[in-house]
Amino acid sequence: MVFDHSGNVVGAHQLEHEQILPRAGWVEHNPLEIWERTSAVIGTVMNAHGLSASDLAALGVTNQRETAVVWNKRTGRPYYNAIVWQDTRTDQIAAALDRDGRGDVIRAKAGLPPATYFSAGKVQWILENVDGVREAAERGDAIFGTTDTWLLWHLTGGVDGGVHVTDVTNASRTMLMNLETLDWDDELLSFFGIPRAMLPEIRPSSDPNRFGVTRAGGPLGGEVPLTADLGDQHAAMVGQVCFAEGEAKNTYGTGNFMLLNTGTSIVRSESGLLTTVCYKFGDEPPVYALEGSIAVTGSAVQWLRDQLGIISGAAQSEALAAQVEDSGGVYFVPAFSGLFAPYWRSDARGVIVGLSRYNTNAHLARATLEAICYQSRDVTEAMATDSGVRLDVLKVDGGVTANRLCMQLQADILGVPVSRPVVAETTALGAAYAAGLAVGFWKNTDELRQNWNESERWQPTWSEERRAEGYAKWKKAVQRTLDWIEVD
Repeated sequence: MVFDHSGNVVGAHQLEHEQILPRAGWVEHNPLEIWERTSAVIGTVMNAHGLSASDLAALGVTNQRETAVVWNKRTGRPYYNAIVWQDTRTDQIAAALDRDGRGDVIRAKAGLPPATYFSAGKVQWILENVDGVREAAERGDAIFGTTDTWLLWHLTGGVDGGVHVTDVTNASRTMLMNLETLDWDDELLSFFGIPRAMLPEIRPSSDPNRFGVTRAGGPLGGEVPLTADLGDQHAAMVGQVCFAEGEAKNTYGTGNFMLLNTGTSIVRSESGLLTTVCYKFGDEPPVYALEGSIAVTGSAVQWLRDQLGIISGAAQSEALAAQVEDSGGVYFVPAFSGLFAPYWRSDARGVIVGLSRYNTNAHLARATLEAICYQSRDVTEAMATDSGVRLDVLKVDGGVTANRLCMQLQADILGVPVSRPVVAETTALGAAYAAGLAVGFWKNTDELRQNWNESERWQPTWSEERRAEGYAKWKKAVQRTLDWIEVD
């Protein structure tokens, strides 16, 4: 996506890439395909709008955060597919950490519970299960990165001098970075047997000193300063201009991710939320956040399309769900990868409950949309417990916000208004804002606030009684997902 000074979209292009599912619970991506698709979308937008590298002030990258890539820095070839954040193959690694007390150290230092979600276990799995990688890592040839690091390395030259860097937001999702020092922690590295030499340098999210510059032979066709790198949910906080303590947003994508700005204070969650770095701009102190991460929301709609075949496209889920006035007593808890916040139960698996002969595919479609919203309510309840902040309004963004019925259900289930900005793809906008701030394209965050405009607002319509009854039944449905998988 290309943005102008007003935060308007100049041009955009996107391509899907393959979701590789080798067995139950395993989710992989092809890193080479991701780089090829990234190059293609950049080239398409530049050509379609007659842009050259000299037209761009700066470039920022945003990415799904915990997906892990290990590759050979001499050849540029991945040793294995990227292991995606939703992958659950490392459940025994996570369980072992909690059994012997190392999990409490990870919570204290990294702000995260031991879980299959985060990167470190995925790297450990590759080191232990892919021939030759451990030896290559000890030689200094095998290096690790989340998807941002993989792309930055390629954009800045790859095997020909590519930089091996990440930012504090992505690093804070590995279980390897100390939240206080903002550096890799030797004790945490020892828990996973990961050599420090594999890891990228950690930099601010918006960096006036630049991560690097794009190479002339790359998809941009010339040198552009690379000045920002943020994990997608942190970028959305910047795009939604949630710069004040107590401001929150919810991003609806493959999963849902709600973040609450806690300022320069590290707030430890007692309610199953994550403590994470929200962003760091240059030499300024880091800003922290509480996060509720939900594994399966938009991807549950994809499941209706790809696995069940009851819709032909994501947009059709709204029309199908609108054919009925409610879910007909059906509740769908899409715990395909276990349950994330606030439960953190890797033993959970998806359930559909409350079925009778009366129910149709329309009821299931509506229950899927309601599941997105009920999972978000679980997180808002936990945030209120941890922070004492009750939302007056929920700022929303991401692809699922195009589903107006889903946003109305979100307002009804939460009991607060839901507000969507003009630019719904705030992850990309936030990466652009962070890149532009680093080079003075925007002077300060006040200038960014002036760009924020609301496109639509949904008001709650349910009675308190209906809201309470629906949420109680949701909690009952969640209980039915637990203890399904035996985790040693």
